[in-house]
Amino acid sequence: QVQVVESGGGLVQVGGSLRLSCTASGIIFSVYNMAWYRQAPGKQRELVASILSGGTRTSYADSVKGRFTISRDNARKTGYLQMNSLKLEDTGVYYCKIFVRPTDSGAWGQGTQVTVTS
Repeated sequence: QVQVVESGGGLVQVGGSLRLSCTASGIIFSVYNMAWYRQAPGKQRELVASILSGGTRTSYADSVKGRFTISRDNARKTGYLQMNSLKLEDTGVYYCKIFVRPTDSGAWGQGTQVTVTS
């Protein structure tokens, strides 16, 4: 049974940093791609960043380029999202998705709340 768990969210001021973690169990983590999504109140869930299984290729939403970094440690079955220079609009629930193809429903965690305050 696949289980995905996010952690690392919290309350941070504008300009601050947070590092989110995504730990997966029940799968061979290293063969799966991983992505971070977020959902702000009243808005649709949006793709923030993704990383291929081997960790060699990453992609980012324009809104986070240069501020967020996605990475993974396959030995630890954990992925990360380093978020720097946080803005108010980064507030939301951040979800980790483990998948093979982008169109797969994939395996999701329960989400972790990130709140950026002024």
